This record gives sequence, structure tokens and C-alpha cells, in this order.
Amino acid sequence: MLRFCLPLLCLLAAQPLLAQNPASATNSRHQLPPATQLADTSRVRQLQAQADSLPPSSPQALAVQQQALHLAQRLHDTRGQTAAYLRLSIVYRFQAQFELGRHAAQQAQQLAARLGNRSQQAQSYMQLSRLDLMQGNYAPAIAAALRGLPLAEQANDQQTLGRLQGTLSTIYVQLEDYPTAIPLLHASLKSARQAHDMAVVLASLIDLGVAHDAQKNFPAALRYFQQAREVARQLHNERSESEQEQNMALVYFEQGRYSLARATAWRGYARALAGHTVYNLPMIQLTLAQVYAKLGQPDSALTFARPSFAQARREGDKIVLRNVSDLLARLYAQRGDFAAAYRYQGLAVAYKDMLSGEATQRKTTALRYGYELDKKQSQIALLTKSRELQRQQSARQRQQLYLLLAGLVGVAVAAGLFWRNAVLRQRANRRLGEKNEEIARQRDALDQALLTLQATQSQLIQKEKMASLGELTAGIAHEIQNPLNFVNNFADVSQELVAELVEAQASSTRTPALEAELLDDLTQNLHKITQHGQRASNIVRGMLEHSRPSTGERQPTAVNALAEEYVRLAYQGLRTKDSSFQAELSTDLAADLPLVAAVPGDLGRVLLNLLTNAFYAVQQRQQTGEAGYVPTVRVRTLRRGPQVEIQVQDNGTGMRPEVQAKVFQPFFTTKPTGEGTGLGLSLSYDLITQGHGGTLTVASELGQGSTFTISLPVPAAGQRSTS
Repeated sequence: MLRFCLPLLCLLAAQPLLAQNPASATNSRHQLPPATQLADTSRVRQLQAQADSLPPSSPQALAVQQQALHLAQRLHDTRGQTAAYLRLSIVYRFQAQFELGRHAAQQAQQLAARLGNRSQQAQSYMQLSRLDLMQGNYAPAIAAALRGLPLAEQANDQQTLGRLQGTLSTIYVQLEDYPTAIPLLHASLKSARQAHDMAVVLASLIDLGVAHDAQKNFPAALRYFQQAREVARQLHNERSESEQEQNMALVYFEQGRYSLARATAWRGYARALAGHTVYNLPMIQLTLAQVYAKLGQPDSALTFARPSFAQARREGDKIVLRNVSDLLARLYAQRGDFAAAYRYQGLAVAYKDMLSGEATQRKTTALRYGYELDKKQSQIALLTKSRELQRQQSARQRQQLYLLLAGLVGVAVAAGLFWRNAVLRQRANRRLGEKNEEIARQRDALDQALLTLQATQSQLIQKEKMASLGELTAGIAHEIQNPLNFVNNFADVSQELVAELVEAQASSTRTPALEAELLDDLTQNLHKITQHGQRASNIVRGMLEHSRPSTGERQPTAVNALAEEYVRLAYQGLRTKDSSFQAELSTDLAADLPLVAAVPGDLGRVLLNLLTNAFYAVQQRQQTGEAGYVPTVRVRTLRRGPQVEIQVQDNGTGMRPEVQAKVFQPFFTTKPTGEGTGLGLSLSYDLITQGHGGTLTVASELGQGSTFTISLPVPAAGQRSTS
């Protein structure tokens, strides 16, 4: 299903209506500031009211809110700062500056917690939830909304509570949980109409249209979107009116009414441009691109699809990115540009997996279950307290009855208590059985998810091993090519010498000296052919030795020889992929290094991975066009106490400290999507630390280069290598 706009976020953002906790308001009246400060804090409130009267997407609203924040900070007005941060989070969200909005909402939450203002804490979590929802991050959006709900309930802030519930219903719509969303939306619509809260009425109508469209009930979807457009006109909300044109265009598109869809989408596009509604442009552009694609106008489709992709990527809108990537892949395939089509198809698959991944669904279910469990536990506590009060009242009544009716009434009461306890026991046993069944089902589901995750991890590890094998194969091919070229050249020359010798022998005037010279040259050529053939044989024999299936048995290994071999293979492997690449290689190998107990194949794979990464880093820096830069990779070995160290240094791009902290984590990579699995360094770390009892560390400086150091223990004299 195509993504529609998020109505609750778009409509309620323009009406912050920041509630005040009654308790904090009462306390503030007991601690009145001096008259001068009171006047200044009133100025803060006036600035905030002025900003609230402006459209949140306008630069003036941002400037006035920032002025109010700076004044509140200068006056140490914590309440004013909290309100200012909340309003700023709304303005930043409307202007698609999501990280700034998230920072402002977090600051507001911390200040509200310091003040003990649960209402503003709930509002802060509501803003955090909406920011994540706008970016399609459903799990953190649900987490923030669920954290805000109990705070709003405790503060008796019905407005914030209702809007948090509305945000959750919007998430259910986005997660396509329509059986849950539709009843909640009808109830929300009824309550909003009774309370004359037209913003919530508008939001509920839009979400009902989205839900019915997803269920292919197009007439109902159009009816709700048309009603929403009329409410938007009554509210003079041109932005929402433009969005309803967009939603109606999508329904017409799904019905196959492409001309009507194009006309409606153009109206929405014109309104969006006139109102500077940045965050809605990618979706409208995507709709126009899809319509033109259906109408057989691929050039017009590309005209709108490309800016839609660029703007959606700036905003981090994964839903639009998924759909527009798929459309671009099909459009480029029609044009015969299969490289671009393949790239966008890969992006479409990646965004699809990102949005519908099992991790998000599992986390969502866990969060919802946790919230429901907390509510059930609170209800149980209330019921227990009520039951205790009832028991005390019954005890007093029994005492009076015992005095009046004596033993007969006592027997009747006892019988009643026994029956009641039996019924409660049966009910408790039945509920316990149901809970046990539910826990068993959830356990089975988690076990299945774990098996799936393990299988996926195994596939990624195998992929990384195959990538290493490809690098090694490329280097081997280049090494063998040189002696083969010599063999071919000397064989060709030898054929010419044989032809000359036959011609000389057939001549009537034979020259023995010439024949002897030809035979001598032919003998030398055959000797060189044998020499270079033996060289190729040695290369193949060495590679077979390294490629033999590993038994995991450590054996004495010469580190210097292994390092020299894999430096050459890694460099030639990269040169095979990019013949224009040149780098300066440097080896500083310590003499008289002792043999170390290692699995040569595993240690070679680690060296190949580190060297490949080093060449990639210097290649990336070289491509920046830096003047005077010479790509350099250095391999150094040395003895340090009871350890032998292998250092792989490069003068490439380097790494930031936060990247260094994660570089050995599984699936972490800084390469573009599709160029790395994030398992190479993780597997190398495990092979060194777990397989060889050594260490693998990294030191790096951004813009200067990186150094990876392998430390392997030297076996004590007489110590046997172990597996």
C-alpha cells in the first residue's frame, strides 16, 4: 500500500496547547518572583503565544520560539524553557529537521521531570513518538507513546492522553493493523465530535480513509477523504486540504482512473509548493511519477521520481524511499539503463526489509504486551485493595449476625465462604492455565525467530568467506599469469629457432656454427621454459597448501613468509578489479622471529581481510583528489616480549572514535549498502582471540590512517601446539 500523510502529526502540531500540571501551578503561586522578573517571564509567554499564531513551517515561527527560549534561559525560567523546547520540537518537525526536533523534545522531557510535571513529560514523549513516526521508526515511536500514556493518566491530562491514543491509532494504521485501528478511529471520531475538537475529527477522518483504502474499499476511502477536505476548509487549513487532494489522487490511481488522479495530484502539488510544505512533496511527486508511468510517459515520470527520491532521502522517509526506488528501477530498466535499475532495485529491497523486518514487529509486540501487563498489574492491585476492604466490612457484619442469630447464621456464613473460595480457586486455576498456554505460544514463536536469525547469520558468514576467497583467487591468478607469459614467449621463440634450424639443415651449404648457435639458443629457451613452469608449479603448490581444508590444528608457522605472501595477493587482487590503482607497499619484517603456533589458513584469511580494508581506505582517500597524496600500506612484524606482533598500517581515511568502538561488532560496516556485510573484522577478531589466544586491536586518527595490530603468543620451549 502506498503511504498517505500522517494526519494527527500534521494537524495537532499547529495546536500545541501545552497543558499545565495543576500541582505545579499551585506551587508556583506560593513562590512568586519579583515584579521585574515577573514582567520578563510574561514576555516569554507573550513570545510563545505570538509564535503559536504563526504557521509552524514558517521561518518566523522558528525565530520567535528561539527568542523565547533564549530569554527563558537568561532568566533561569525552567517552566518557560520547558514550554519553549516543546514548541520548538513541533516547529522543527514541521520543517523536516527531525534530529533538532528530537533534541528539543528530550530537553523538554528532562526539564519537566526536574519540575515533577507529569503532563509536560507526557507531551514530550508524545513529540518524540511523532518524530519517530514521521520517519517510519515504529518501534521507538510506540515506546515513546507508551511511556507517555501512564504519565498523562496520572496527571489527568485528558487532552494529551487522547492525542497519545490518537498517535497510537495512527501507528496501527501505518503497521496495517486495520482490525485494531478502525474501531479505535470510530470511537475517537465520536468523542472528538462531542467535544468539538475539529483537529482530532479531521485526523480521524483521514486515518479512516487510509484504513479503508488499504482494505480496497475505495468508495468508503474517497468518502472519508472528501469529508476530511471539507473539515480542512472549515478550519482554513490549506496544508491539510492539499494533503487530502494527494490522498484522493492515490485512491483514483489505485482504481485505475489515471487522468483524474493526475489532475487531483497536480492540485495538491501546486498547493504544497505554495504553502512551502516540504515534508509532503516527496509523496506528491511519487504519485505524479506513478501516474505518468501508467500513462506511458516515462520521461515525465523520471522528472518527478528523481526529486522525490532525493527529498525523501534527506528527510529519512523510508516508506517513500522504498516505493520510489522500486519505480525508478522499473523506469531505468525500460530505458535500458540496467546498472541504475539494479542499484535502485537493491535499495527498494533493502528499504522493504528495513520496514517490515521481524525485529520491529517483535519489539512492537513486546512493548504493547509490557504496557498491557503493567495495566493488568495495576488493576490487580486495585482489585486486591477493594477485596480487602470488602473483607473487613464482611467481618464486621458477621460479628453483628453472630450476636443476633448465633450458631445458625455462623454456619451459613461459613458455608458461603467455602463456596466462594472454591469458585475463586477454580477461576484462578482457569486463568493460570490460559496464561501458561499464552506463555508457551510466545516461547515457541521466539524459538522459531531465533532459528531464523541463526540461519541468516550463517548465510552472511558464508558470504563473507566467499568474498575473501574471491580476493585470494584474484591475487593467485595474477601471480600465475607472469610465469605463464614467460613460458608462452619462450615457446614462441623456440618454434622460430626450430624453423630456422630445419631451414639451415635443408640448405645445400650447411653452416655447422650457425646450427650449433641455434641449438644453444633453443637449449637456453627450453631451460627458461622449465624454470618458469617450475615457478608456476610452486605457486600452485603453495596455494593448494593454504587452501587445504582446515582441521583447526595449530602448527609452527613463519609469520614473515605468510605476511609477504598475502601482501602480494591482496594487492594483486585489488589491481585485478581496478587496474588504475597504484599504492606504495612497504614491509618491515623483523629478522629471527620465532615460529608461532597458528592455523595458517585462518591467519592468512585475517591478514587478507586487514590488507583488503587497508587498500580500500587508501583508495577512498585517493579518490578525493588530495594534492600530493601517495597511497601507502605498510606491514610490520616484531617481537614484543612473549608476543609476536603483525601490524597493518595505512594512510587512508581513518576512523572517528565512535566508529573504532564498534568496528569489531558483527554486521557493523561503514561501506555503502551492498559493498560490505559487516562480518569481516568480526570474524577476524574471533579467529585471533578465540582460535589463537591472541589479540586484535585498532588505532586510528580521522584523516591520517589506521593501524591494526595482531598479537600472537610464542609457545614456550617444548610446548606442543594445540587445536
